[in-house]
Amino acid sequence: MKLHGNAALTLKKRQLLVSRVIDDGCSLVKAAEAAEVSERRAGEWVRRFRAEGRAGLFDRSSAPKHVHNRTPEERIQVIAALRRLRMTGAEIAEALRMPPTTVSGILTRIGMGRLGRLGLEPVERYERKRPGELVHVDVKKLGRIQGGAGWRVRGREHRHCNRTFTDRAGHRRKTVGWEYVHVAVDDATRLAYVEVLADEKAKSAIAFLGRAIRFFRRYGIRVERVLTDNGSAYRSSIHAIACRILSLKHLRTRPYRPQTNGKAERFIRTLLSGWAYGAIYAPQRSAEPRLTAGCGDTTMSAHTDLWAASRPQLVSSS
Repeated sequence: MKLHGNAALTLKKRQLLVSRVIDDGCSLVKAAEAAEVSERRAGEWVRRFRAEGRAGLFDRSSAPKHVHNRTPEERIQVIAALRRLRMTGAEIAEALRMPPTTVSGILTRIGMGRLGRLGLEPVERYERKRPGELVHVDVKKLGRIQGGAGWRVRGREHRHCNRTFTDRAGHRRKTVGWEYVHVAVDDATRLAYVEVLADEKAKSAIAFLGRAIRFFRRYGIRVERVLTDNGSAYRSSIHAIACRILSLKHLRTRPYRPQTNGKAERFIRTLLSGWAYGAIYAPQRSAEPRLTAGCGDTTMSAHTDLWAASRPQLVSSS
C-alpha cells in the first residue's frame, strides 16, 4: 500500500474507523473526531467499505479516468505495427502526422523504444559439440598506420595527409594502403588463430588456412569443416582444390547473411576494441606480413621476426 506523504489515516486506522461506525454503532461525528479527520472524509471511508469491502480502503489513483487528448488504443496499435516494420519514431510520426515526442513516449511505454532485432527473424544460436567439427574463417581490412593516430583518436577535424599517386591505368591510389587480419575460430572451443597479412588474395587465404590447421593440430584438434563468407578468395578454384587436398568440407554463408559466421565476426569486434583501436600506435616501419598465434593467455608468438610494425602482437584466445 502506497500512502500519500500527508495522509492522516493508515490502512489500520481506516479499518478501526469503519469498525467503530459499523460494528460498535458509534456516530460518524465521534468516529471522525477520534480518528482526527473530517466527518466528510470519515463518511467516504465508510461508504467505500460498505460498497467494496476491505479493498475499498486502499488508496486509488488520482489520475482522471478520461483524458480528452489521450492517444486512442487503436492508434497505439497502429504505431506498434509500424514499429515492427522497423520504422523509426520520426518516420512513424511523419506517417501518422503526430508529434515525434508523443510517438517516442508511446514506444517507450509499450516496450518498443529500442529497435534492436524487432521485426527480424529470431536468432538461431548453435554450437558444435566436437572440437574441429567447424572452424569459422573471416578477414578484416585495417588501414595501415602512417602520420600518427587517425581520426578515431584525434577527431574528424584533425586528418593527416594521405598522399596519392596515379598508376599506369590512370587510377588514383593512396600510398598508405591496407593490411588484412585473417581469423580462424573453432566453433566448439572458441580457440582462435590470427594472422595479419598484406592482402586477402586466394594464395594468402590458402596459406593462412594451412597454418591455422597446423596450429589447431598442436592442440589435438583435427579440422573437418571451414565456414567462410562469399569473398572472391573463397570462391576461387584454387581454394576449392586446397580444401580437397586438406580433406576439408568448405561451407559458405548465405549472401548478405554475416550472422551465420557470427563467431568470427564477434571475435573480430573484440580485436578491434581491444587491440586495433585500443591504443595509439606509432607509424608502421614495415609492410611485411605479421604472424600471431597463442591460446587463451598472453603468450607471444614464436614468429616475432616477422613483426616490424608498432602495433602489439595479437594473441589468439579461446
